[in-house]
Amino acid sequence: MGIGCNIRAARKRKNLSIQQICERTGLSQGFMSQVENNKTSPSIATLDSIANALNVPLAFLLLKDEERMQVIRKDERRKTLYGKNKLQVDHLGGQGNVKMMLVEMPPGSSTEEEHAHAGDEIHFILEGTVYVEQGEDTATLEAGDSFSWRAAIPHYVKNVGENNARILISVFLEANNDV
Repeated sequence: MGIGCNIRAARKRKNLSIQQICERTGLSQGFMSQVENNKTSPSIATLDSIANALNVPLAFLLLKDEERMQVIRKDERRKTLYGKNKLQVDHLGGQGNVKMMLVEMPPGSSTEEEHAHAGDEIHFILEGTVYVEQGEDTATLEAGDSFSWRAAIPHYVKNVGENNARILISVFLEANNDV
């Protein structure tokens, strides 16, 4: 997208004309047009002046597309099934090396027997009662409880309640790993 596109988008969101930005920054309309069309690269000092005129942080203008806020509507989530019990996994989103998922586990269902994979995980039990095991560590957790672990160590989760369990999971991956 480029810095110029970020500037133009911010300017339009704020219903400002190029002329208004030029009045606030002292820059010429021709120069601003070239900046917005990515035909010239402004200095950091000039970018700071433009950011101030737009009332946005300078860093916001420097963001790449993949670094910008990502919105995933609930009806647009990628959904997958996991394991022999076909647990429903809603992929809620991610930023950099952090991914977030919502897992629904029917009563009696579980993950594969002691599986392991790359990453560190934090789990928050939204609904239900689950039993978790990693090595010699075990716990039975209920809605409102949370736990974390290194996913590279074999682990196991089972819904031991009478109702569906819903677990919010955040996963941190080292670069070039995928969940």
